[in-house]
Amino acid sequence: MVDLVRKYIYIVVTALLLVGCSVSKFVPEGKYLLDEVHISSDNKEIKSSEMYSYVRQKPNSKWFSLVKLPMYIYCSSGKDSTKWINKILRKMGDAPRIYDARVAEETRMQILGAVQNKGYLGAQVSLEEKIKKNKLDTYYRISSGKPYIISSIDYNVEDYVIRDLLMNDSIHSGLKVGERFDVNQLEEERNKITQFLLNRGYYRFNKDYITFQADTVNGTYRIDLTMNIGLNNMPNSSETSLHRQYSIRNVNYLMDVDFSPNNGVNLDTMSYGGINILYDKKLFLRPGVIDSHNRIVSGKLYSNRDVMSTYSSLSRLGILKYSNIRFVEHLENDSAYLDAFVSLSKNKNKMLSFQVEGTNSAGDLGAAASVTYTHRNLFKGSETFTIKVRGAYEAVTGLEGYANNNYTEYGVESSLDFPEFMFPFLTSDFKKRVNAKSEVSIKYNWQIRPEFERTLASAAWSYRWNSGRRANHRLDVLDINYIYMPYRSNTFIEYLNYMDEVNPLLRYSYEDLFIVRLGYTYTYNSAGVTTQQTAKKSSYSIRFNIEESGNLIYGFSKLIHKKPSDGESFRMGNISFAQYVKTDFDFAKNIMIDDRNSLVFHIATGVAIPYGNSKSLPFEKLYFSGGANSVRGWSVRSLGPGRYHGNSGSLDYVNHTGDIKLDLNVEYRTHLFWKLNGAAFIDAGNVWTLKSRYTDDTGQFAFNRFYKEIAVSYGLGVRFDLDFLILRFDGGMKAINPMESGADRFPVIRPDFSRDFAFHFAVGYPF
Repeated sequence: MVDLVRKYIYIVVTALLLVGCSVSKFVPEGKYLLDEVHISSDNKEIKSSEMYSYVRQKPNSKWFSLVKLPMYIYCSSGKDSTKWINKILRKMGDAPRIYDARVAEETRMQILGAVQNKGYLGAQVSLEEKIKKNKLDTYYRISSGKPYIISSIDYNVEDYVIRDLLMNDSIHSGLKVGERFDVNQLEEERNKITQFLLNRGYYRFNKDYITFQADTVNGTYRIDLTMNIGLNNMPNSSETSLHRQYSIRNVNYLMDVDFSPNNGVNLDTMSYGGINILYDKKLFLRPGVIDSHNRIVSGKLYSNRDVMSTYSSLSRLGILKYSNIRFVEHLENDSAYLDAFVSLSKNKNKMLSFQVEGTNSAGDLGAAASVTYTHRNLFKGSETFTIKVRGAYEAVTGLEGYANNNYTEYGVESSLDFPEFMFPFLTSDFKKRVNAKSEVSIKYNWQIRPEFERTLASAAWSYRWNSGRRANHRLDVLDINYIYMPYRSNTFIEYLNYMDEVNPLLRYSYEDLFIVRLGYTYTYNSAGVTTQQTAKKSSYSIRFNIEESGNLIYGFSKLIHKKPSDGESFRMGNISFAQYVKTDFDFAKNIMIDDRNSLVFHIATGVAIPYGNSKSLPFEKLYFSGGANSVRGWSVRSLGPGRYHGNSGSLDYVNHTGDIKLDLNVEYRTHLFWKLNGAAFIDAGNVWTLKSRYTDDTGQFAFNRFYKEIAVSYGLGVRFDLDFLILRFDGGMKAINPMESGADRFPVIRPDFSRDFAFHFAVGYPF
């Protein structure tokens, strides 16, 4: 063992020496490789991490913030840049960053300016260079000094109309006497005032009219601040005047036409709800739909907020390829008016798509194909109608006692999306305030497994809407599911009979069942991205979901029958219905270390409680652990509940479910090269049951021991970031296995690849 360790150390040292030699040949004589950049500050209010963004020349990036492998890949190429292998290595790698003293001085001045802008006008920034062989480290040391404080604020607004508007709104000013002078805050104030005026008719106003004058008081650290707002500069003249306040005169919608007064095209015109609709021969959207998505109103003052709201509302119409809004000015006497021209470009009505995909369920590989037909304008209101037919096949492994180990699935689903809040008695003003989408859908799915056949028929009615760019809401008003089990194999029935003694609640998950649910989901992402995208800055996301099922039907049944006819549960059409409440919470925090490395923390919890008409949750609503988005050292549906071990090579995957879930994850993400990213992760979690399923308390949640039953895994992953989607490959190893005891409980000490490894393929980030 000792000889093997020595051999590995020798190989690593030799490799590092060779790499060092290869880097040296790319460092010119008399030059230095920029190895590290350090920034320190004597003031905790000036964060070094913020100042790092002003560094003009940065060292070569590191994989996982440890090894400059991209640079080593580049330096492994030869001097001849025309050879194809050298071209590939240089494209994959990162050229050595040669230190430039001129750029370092520019960085020092940039940092100094940034510190002074924070109010530390007497600050100093020093630059120190430390050389070691052919490498050089830079040290930027910030000495802030005392901050300057705003002692008074005066306003010099030459336009008396604007002055009255701002004085009436002065309570919202972000500038306060006694606060530290901050140039960044002054810029925020300029932007805020500009937006304030743009939303009150000042179409031509921009922030260049706003300036600040800062006078320092000699011998003190105090500043007298004056905000100036100048008059309007008349075009082609040195004269000035009051800023014009514009009102909307006419609102014109151009429906897929190129209109100008001189193009000689005769267009049909229709007036509806105060807007003019111009089109050629045929109108592809109903006038009421256009009016309901318009926020620019004739007779109102111009508002930039209304313009952006119109863009946002129109973007929800799938029939539109794009929209464009322009304004034409009209001056009459002392009044200024704007005519709005909103151009709508039509998208394709109909689309047929075909999709082939690979599947991987618990290590069982398969394929699926689907055909989707989409109509984006079914009733000329940008209603999106979709119908999808899907088929899937998977080779099931690990099932004993079956001659045919194939899984097939057939399904058809259809949905109809309306680009508004479709609900009776709602006013048009309410619909305009809430940019909601309504959806009705139906689905039929037929699953044929070796153990059983299952059909699922469902119908749903839901709403989706946004609040701002980052928050999304979904309300499932009604979601009806009918689960029908036409076939169960003899082996599976025998298994359920056997489990009646071990887990008597399992049988309820494989009976015919109605699920009538109501649910609400709230999602917030501070970066405004999804797991299909890469966040470019530190951000966090929150997801909360709550749903209930069966309460309304249960109450109705209690009114008709005081007790169930079979003494166990009420039925609807001689079929049991589920009754439960379920809630989930998910939080993820992404911390950007630099432009190539980030650290992500994630926690997900959930609890589902069956009651009343249900002794157990429907199988589809049970939690499971393991898999590509959970504890990646286990395959999907193979972990838990609690310390439940199960029997490999059997049907026991149906027992690895629970009513409570906990997932804890930390993942270090790094950009490797090209579109390839890497990750190192540690996962922890498990599922538990609320009631005892087994002859003992195995799997049941208990506060005094659940932390001892948390499984832990670690591993590495590779991601292909193709911009529009991310392909992910993860390999996880078990570290702590609560399903085992003794030495086997800690496989991290003596890892066994064949026993402890799990491979996962997925689309998108895990969290």
